[in-house]
Amino acid sequence: MLPNHTRLAAVLAAGGMAWAGPALAEPAPSYGDLLARSATAPRRAESQAEVAAAQGRLTQAGAWRNPELALDVENFAGKGPMQGFDSAETTLSVSQTLELGRKRQARVAGARHDLTLARAREVQAQADYAAALAIAYAEAEAAEARAGQAKELLEAALSDARATRLLVEAGKEANLRALQAQAEAQSAQANLDGAAAERDAAFGKLSALAGVEGAFDSIAASLLDQDAPPPEATGTISPAVLAAEAARDSAAAKVRAEQIQARPDLTLSAGVRRFSADDTSAVVAGASLPLPLFDRNRGNTEAARAELRAAEARLAQARLDAAADLAAARSQARGASARAAAAMAGEAAAAEAYRLARIGYEAGRLPLLELTSARRTLAAARLQTLEARLARVRAHAEASRLTGATPFGA
Repeated sequence: MLPNHTRLAAVLAAGGMAWAGPALAEPAPSYGDLLARSATAPRRAESQAEVAAAQGRLTQAGAWRNPELALDVENFAGKGPMQGFDSAETTLSVSQTLELGRKRQARVAGARHDLTLARAREVQAQADYAAALAIAYAEAEAAEARAGQAKELLEAALSDARATRLLVEAGKEANLRALQAQAEAQSAQANLDGAAAERDAAFGKLSALAGVEGAFDSIAASLLDQDAPPPEATGTISPAVLAAEAARDSAAAKVRAEQIQARPDLTLSAGVRRFSADDTSAVVAGASLPLPLFDRNRGNTEAARAELRAAEARLAQARLDAAADLAAARSQARGASARAAAAMAGEAAAAEAYRLARIGYEAGRLPLLELTSARRTLAAARLQTLEARLARVRAHAEASRLTGATPFGA
């Protein structure tokens, strides 16, 4: 069985390896720089491609129908006078379908509303992305801070264990206390291992969201230290509401297009017919118009009207949600700022309490239990401060997303 000091050295060495981790790529730039550099990230490129697709559909919506060229040969390869092609009649004609009832204009108007909808959804997607990137950035920073705190707590636990071992060797503490201190150090080592894994996962998530192939390994500029008030909603409309309004307008345009679609189209044709029997020719012309006896597009029209009612309901709900969510986000931001200030004060008090407990324990005036309790209280206070600062960033990012603003004015 290894002596206590050998075990402690092994724990310390393991802690150093856990903290070092794998060799990673590079520090993440500031949030503003990262947001600017991630313009080609997959999540941002998706909404941009949707706008381009809507633009293409608008161009196509204005296209005219193609004319049709027809060649008909009659009265050939028969019997008697109809043998061969001597009595054949050959007709070459061109036909053009004319969309009546302003169908083309309605189709173009619908495509134009679809383009407006795609652009509104792009704005909404960009706001969602900026908020998600801010939260991922802050979570990576918080994970890095938790790993740093875990390393400091491991070093403190190891230092306390060494002090306990010296007291045991001096006969001032029972050997049981050394075993307890060693268990505390091992627990701190396990916490460090978990924190290091969470740190790597958080940086991997941030890198993926930013569209970067290699993972970041640290944060260049703190976002958790930002304490800017959430953006005001005065005179602004939530991107979600704007997108819902555009969807409602697009659905209304589809209703009009389906109503007009019930009107028949006129097809005109003109051509030349050649009579092989006497080698003469004549002009042929025609017109056709379908009779709307069975299909008047009623089903599609009713479906479009139902989709319009659904879009109007979604718009009404989006307006209610935007107002409620923004009020909640602003309230959460204020609460998180207050909790962060209180937690930082509590952390300072806990740090001082641990310092005094350490002095008292080394002087033999306090038991190991008091020292362990003070160290755990300090760890909890640090975690509470970190969580409050992270909640403050999340609330600010959510308020920015709801108003369409860039978090922290990046």
